[in-house]
Amino acid sequence: MAPEIPSSWTFCASSFNWTPDIIAARQPAQDIVTGIANSTVKTVELEPGLVWRSFPAPQDAEVDELRDALAAQGGAISIVGASLDDFTSPTGRRSLQQRLDFLVPQLHAAHRAGARGIRLPIGQAGAELLTLVQPILHELDLVLYEEIQGQQAPGSPAVEPALEAIATLGDDHVRVLVDISMLMPALPVTYLGELRQGGVSPDLLARLENDWRDPATLDAVTGLLRSGNVPPRIHTLFMNLLIRFGRSHAADLQGILPLVGAFHLKFWDLDDDGGRVSQPLRDLGGLLRRNGFSGTLTSEWGGHEWLQDDPTEMTRRHLALAEAALVDPVESLISAGPITG
Repeated sequence: MAPEIPSSWTFCASSFNWTPDIIAARQPAQDIVTGIANSTVKTVELEPGLVWRSFPAPQDAEVDELRDALAAQGGAISIVGASLDDFTSPTGRRSLQQRLDFLVPQLHAAHRAGARGIRLPIGQAGAELLTLVQPILHELDLVLYEEIQGQQAPGSPAVEPALEAIATLGDDHVRVLVDISMLMPALPVTYLGELRQGGVSPDLLARLENDWRDPATLDAVTGLLRSGNVPPRIHTLFMNLLIRFGRSHAADLQGILPLVGAFHLKFWDLDDDGGRVSQPLRDLGGLLRRNGFSGTLTSEWGGHEWLQDDPTEMTRRHLALAEAALVDPVESLISAGPITG
């Protein structure tokens, strides 16, 4: 008998996957999001800036319309991506009270939409704001998730204090969301193809293809960036190497897993050469099963930055691959040792 998905895991898809369709505006953004529940998966993680014109202070009518349209398809919202704009001008920073006032309407909108939580980048809120927002989270029964992703790692100086602040609160209404862009054993095949066509040197490409997790590879990436010799037309794409693509292992998450309530199953393409897509999922699945994880697992496609594939088809295929890999009992083929460098 094939292993079963634990009942405590909820699979979702992020509306972020449909960003190209929403930008193209061939149909209303709300219809595109509602279509996710009809065509792909019933639970949707919402990027409200793509859907609600009144965001970051969503109007009740807009929120109600999306909630009811999703419900008509048997769908619901899991998490709402929140925004915390810390500045009123290039030089004017919001006070603590102003930051709270900026966030509160989004909390109420998420609650009104029927969401289970909201999401912010790791550490952006800070301990003082988290303390102020706790009573509101309890009142609305919402979870605030702080997201860790890409080159961020649990022990890094930029992340560790934020994780300690969450642990100190000891509150189930403040949790961590892990984006598995952290867990990349190799770079996406299609991304490497874009770099090759964009004029990256064969020597650096060889490093990126064969030694992504070697700290010396990241040194070479940084060196090229500082030299000013990154081809201009791929400069933005090149920055993914420093920000969005990580080099951690699933085992690095063991110490923070009690704080984690959600995962983004980030994928870029579906070329699984060498297990670069499925192996991190297998590693993660074993970790989650051993530790009795309960929470959401959301398909999030970042590859539309350079691919023109259909978001619905890509997300369906990824969810099928993810569900199979997460319960695959095959032992990891890639070392789960800690990252170095």
